[in-house]
Amino acid sequence: MSERRWSLVTFLVAAVAFVVVAAWRIPWHPVPGGTPSAVPAGQVFTPSQIARANDYSDPARWLGWGSLAVSLTVAILLGFTSWGARILGRLRGWWWVRVLLAVAGLAVIGRLVTLPFAIVGHHRSLAYGLSTEAWGPWTVDLVKGLGFSVVISGLLVLVLVGCARRWPRGWPAVAGTILGCLVMLGSFVYPVLVEPAFNNFSSLPDGPLRTQILHLADVEHVHLDDVLVSNASARTTTLNAYVSGFGSTRRVVLYDNVIHDLPRDQILAIVAHELGHAHHDDVLSGSILAALGTTLGIGLLGLAVSAVRRRPGGMSDPSVVPLVLALVAIGTLLSSPVNNGLSRRIETRADVASLEATRDPAAFVRMQRALDLHSLSDDPPAWSEFWFGSHPTTLERIAIAQQLGRRFGVPVAPDVLLGG
Repeated sequence: MSERRWSLVTFLVAAVAFVVVAAWRIPWHPVPGGTPSAVPAGQVFTPSQIARANDYSDPARWLGWGSLAVSLTVAILLGFTSWGARILGRLRGWWWVRVLLAVAGLAVIGRLVTLPFAIVGHHRSLAYGLSTEAWGPWTVDLVKGLGFSVVISGLLVLVLVGCARRWPRGWPAVAGTILGCLVMLGSFVYPVLVEPAFNNFSSLPDGPLRTQILHLADVEHVHLDDVLVSNASARTTTLNAYVSGFGSTRRVVLYDNVIHDLPRDQILAIVAHELGHAHHDDVLSGSILAALGTTLGIGLLGLAVSAVRRRPGGMSDPSVVPLVLALVAIGTLLSSPVNNGLSRRIETRADVASLEATRDPAAFVRMQRALDLHSLSDDPPAWSEFWFGSHPTTLERIAIAQQLGRRFGVPVAPDVLLGG
């Protein structure tokens, strides 16, 4: 078969597999009785709280959109014009050396053009008390993030170009399979290789909280060897918890400021949400979908490159790097509504699991208010939530707690909504 036909077959096979897995693993109706409409903001937050959240979040959202627009524009200019080729024309060495240098150089360019947005964003986070990280450590984290980006992107493009050189026609199928497997491997090792580079972790000490968390794990039928605490307060005042990895690398992590700033019942509501993810193997499901999405994307990439790049060599020449990175950036943006739409349903199911396990909707509501107030989140525009929102909004989650509270026979009192 031709390269184009291999690309089409790779895309179709991966697309069918993605749909099958999504239909099987994604909770399409996660809320018993149907998902309710969000509660009005005025029922949950005071006018001054709403105003402060808007003062922070509105400009922050525009900074994020601006950074994305500039990054995408630069990637397109370098990938679809002669500018990228001019930069790569100065590189010398073996093909794999030129690929890695090209990826590193383009990553640095991309970081530099968006650096003003990042600086302004961090300055505002410090001014509003959301960040506790001084400029020095913040810069170190920025460089670490750039390094990881170069490693991941470099590996991606090395596999693509290497496969195209070895299998000039069938490279989409081979590269798609290899990169899909690497996505699964990356998700598995991420908790033990990447997370420790940015945070320190310790076991939650023995005591009533640890005992209650382990009991909650039994209630949700989750095997839990340990509960980890991250030193997140060294960087942020926002509250969070998460589950990462799968199989033997799965871990439930609490920010240390969650333990310090929230009462026991609200901590348990957060942990129950994360245990809901663990019970349903959501990280594994997300990893499988990401692997299939990667393979699907490689098929589309092959079709796009064959349509755009008419010069000899195709994907086998290192000069293709700017075009590949530009197409990946465009594809990532266009696929965001699908990825985030699936994520919101998974997060909603974890909220339901938390409420069903604790049977304490009032604590869940108070916890959601606390998380929102600490992060100064607001109610985003509907289109922004559709495109970029990976979680339900706070107002949607509180509405779910109210609905389930009525089903449990423990309705949420009106004064609880405003922090009573």
